[in-house]
Amino acid sequence: MENKKNYDLIIVIVNQGYTGIVMDAAKECGARGGTTFVAHGTGNKELGSFFGIVIQPEKEIVFILVDEEIKDNVMLNIYKQAGLDTKGSGIAFSIKVSDVIGLTPFERESEEENHESKQEN
Repeated sequence: MENKKNYDLIIVIVNQGYTGIVMDAAKECGARGGTTFVAHGTGNKELGSFFGIVIQPEKEIVFILVDEEIKDNVMLNIYKQAGLDTKGSGIAFSIKVSDVIGLTPFERESEEENHESKQEN
């Protein structure tokens, strides 16, 4: 089964507890879902002691696979709601995806229906 659509993977690194905001922002622009990972940041530890604040290294990473046509809108909305200027302090970037399998259950059902229809005739 060949998938003719072009996809991008949006990767968002955000402070712990802000993945819901990221996913809500993405879904507002047409994303269907995502996968969240717990991560540990390795930023500059001297920065926290210099300013007298504690930097929380706990981060979460969200992977969101989207059709390339909506990628820019999804990323912009995520940045507006959870970007560096927010408490989420998120950054987002995307990479092109060359192959995807498993995202088209409706196409597969249609193929199965066509196969069954041909067998009946």
